[in-house]
Amino acid sequence: MLKRLPLRWWIIGLVTLGTILNYLARSTLSVAAPTLKDEFSMTTEQYSWVVLAFQASYTVMQTVAGSVLDALGTRLGFFVFAVGWAVANMAHAMATGWQSLAFFRAALGATEAAAIPAGAKTVATWFPPREKPLATSLFQMGTSVGNMIAPPLVAFCILAWNWQAAFIVTGALSLLWAGLWWTGYRDPGEHPRLSAEERAVIESGRSDELPGKPATKRDVLQSRSFWAIAVPRFLSEPAWQTFNFFIPLYLVAVWNLDLKSIALWAWLPFLAADFGSLAAGLLPTWLMKPNRFSSQGVSLIASRKITMTLGALCMIGPACIGLATSPGVAIALFCIGGFAHQMLNGALITLCADVFDARTVGTASGMAGTSAWIGGMLFTLLIGQSADQFGYNPLFVALAALDLLAAGVLWVLLRERFAKA
Repeated sequence: MLKRLPLRWWIIGLVTLGTILNYLARSTLSVAAPTLKDEFSMTTEQYSWVVLAFQASYTVMQTVAGSVLDALGTRLGFFVFAVGWAVANMAHAMATGWQSLAFFRAALGATEAAAIPAGAKTVATWFPPREKPLATSLFQMGTSVGNMIAPPLVAFCILAWNWQAAFIVTGALSLLWAGLWWTGYRDPGEHPRLSAEERAVIESGRSDELPGKPATKRDVLQSRSFWAIAVPRFLSEPAWQTFNFFIPLYLVAVWNLDLKSIALWAWLPFLAADFGSLAAGLLPTWLMKPNRFSSQGVSLIASRKITMTLGALCMIGPACIGLATSPGVAIALFCIGGFAHQMLNGALITLCADVFDARTVGTASGMAGTSAWIGGMLFTLLIGQSADQFGYNPLFVALAALDLLAAGVLWVLLRERFAKA
């Protein structure tokens, strides 16, 4: 007989499903963008303002959402935000031009900001330290699965019905998930299905956690470990947001692909990103065990830093997109980029659960997310001002350079003795 899956893995599966639908909703626009550019006669610069509306509200609300989750609790907080993003996404169907589209994007960004802080808070609450990387990688896989589903699903809705239907369908799926979350989630101390045996497993290894974790918002901001996460996230996030919002437009602008071809190709980088998320969960655990490189294994913090650095090195792949001789080669290089980013980002998100107290992990993750999205927003401004004039190739080189710089900052700022302060 198959061994019954522990409840904590069902819980993270529920979070993963929510993350999938969160990213499916936000990715609907990028797939529909070529259609909407024609519908509303938008330029690339105007489209960048639509994207920036989402990024600006998301950036501000990352910190707010984290604090709300810590105040209301994960169950109620995540439910409220999920209902909000479902309704905001469906409202896109009422857009009549790029200005109204930007308004609805801002509403979507404000409500979707809770997903990653909620996932990090769930991991901190439900998992012992050695399982946190894998749990984080699982819910982070939802970000790329959502992006992977979007091209075929959104293209189908547009071709079968119209572009408005794409937003209504993807928003309705999130609304259904909100009800599932409210029904199925409780914190470990309140969940009626949590056995005493599994509760002991969750509590096991707590003695191995870093002592002296920041327990207040002021402690978080004053800790060197927070800035060791926030600054690399600021530098590395532009890559993921560029992949999220601009791959379809790049394929149209550079390779003249149509909507059907985009549906065929554009999901592949996000499939590769799933494997990057998985690597971010498995590699740290392997590094911490005795192996050929270390008889005792590396420390918890070192395992995260090594994983992040390997991901940053892989970003050299998408830096070479300018050398692509076909859309297939370009997509292959985007696949390397998707794998690379989710690998390095998984390590950075897991660090929040490692170095912050469970009472503040939502706040810390949210504030680090704000830093990340400021970086993404600034890079989107750069794309909007330069892509039509200079093309995308210099931008892809810049993304790789920023990720390598992020790895350097992580090694300089996050040392073992600073992880405790």
